[in-house]
Amino acid sequence: LDGIVAKVSSLDQGLAWVGKEGLIVVDCVGFGHLQDDLRTQGYTVVGGSAGGDRLEEDRPWCQRVFADCGIPTLITQYFPDAAHAIAHVRHHCASGPWVIKQNGQPECTFCYVGKLLDGSDVIDLLTRYAEAYGDKDGFVLQQCASGVEIGVGRYFNGRHWVGPVEMNVEHKNLFPGGLGPNTGEMGTLMWYDADEQNRLFQETLGKLSAYLAKVDFRGDIAINCIVNEEGAFPLEVTARFGYPALQVQTEIQRSPWGEFLYAVAKGEDYSLQWRQGYGVVALVATPPFPYFSPMGRQDLTPRGLRLRFHQPPSDMDWDHLHPEELALGNSLDGDPEYVIAGDTGYVLHVSAFGEDIHEARKKLYARLGNIVVPRMFYRTDIGQAFLERDRALLEQWGWLPGGQ
Repeated sequence: LDGIVAKVSSLDQGLAWVGKEGLIVVDCVGFGHLQDDLRTQGYTVVGGSAGGDRLEEDRPWCQRVFADCGIPTLITQYFPDAAHAIAHVRHHCASGPWVIKQNGQPECTFCYVGKLLDGSDVIDLLTRYAEAYGDKDGFVLQQCASGVEIGVGRYFNGRHWVGPVEMNVEHKNLFPGGLGPNTGEMGTLMWYDADEQNRLFQETLGKLSAYLAKVDFRGDIAINCIVNEEGAFPLEVTARFGYPALQVQTEIQRSPWGEFLYAVAKGEDYSLQWRQGYGVVALVATPPFPYFSPMGRQDLTPRGLRLRFHQPPSDMDWDHLHPEELALGNSLDGDPEYVIAGDTGYVLHVSAFGEDIHEARKKLYARLGNIVVPRMFYRTDIGQAFLERDRALLEQWGWLPGGQ
């Protein structure tokens, strides 16, 4: 983001600039203790807390918090090494497929959702991981559940919920149709719901209110779930601003972000203004994404490639383009140009809004079609499975009102 946002060289320099009346936004886990400490010193901070961080970084502990709050859980267990994890899969082969995860913030491609009932594909990958990485970080296995994956989020101000319920459908795999490795997120469909009795919220995220107040959480938090006829089963927590959840929220929200986030940080109420409809967002990436290491292949790094367009975007168009590993500089003839400044291939997000999903998708893919980056790719099916199959199932099971 060189040339796009002003920067400071140290935390102390930034604190001196923002002061205790300004707003500090923390956009990632791992800084929860810092947030708690800054709040104790009288700074105004939004983003999360140490207690929020632990929900995301310690998966088995998070599931215990869920159970204590009365939220149904899936078996989720930590193993110090692959041998113990493999033994668990073999012993519980009748329990169906398992999902491989890790605590902390590993590369997203580490996660694997098992396909075979006997767990043999999971055992194969655990064996390979042990050979490649050793056992230093251990492994987390989670029972695999069938149904529709859908998330629910909302802002919490340290005391209670603020703003509407956020419903989201993530697209984690690299290729359309849910094929390929897990990437963290290739795109999201989102809409807001003003109904406090939203079933998914009431049966999952809403039950965390007392815990979030106890740990003084202030920010956006979401739970990703598998839902079916029997219930909603939380998979994991995003206890921070989600990416690209935040980018698609900019499509839906009307209220000024500074006002809203300041109120959340201060523990105050806020009447959020937002649009009725659907937001969509997609990631534009290049190799070596989603494998963040160039693996010794310098030809795989996109650093130095330019972001170009078939038609120059207007100022309004730029409201829907969200730079990630881009920097702003000047070309040889002095014109401003965006250049890829990183090695991971995590280039930019593109978002759109529509009164219905068809309109939102049409706008999204028109904007994506105007972008030119060598070797770029993105998913072409954001929101499609929800339209064609999942919405009807969610309505049938009572998780969405009919005609959603």
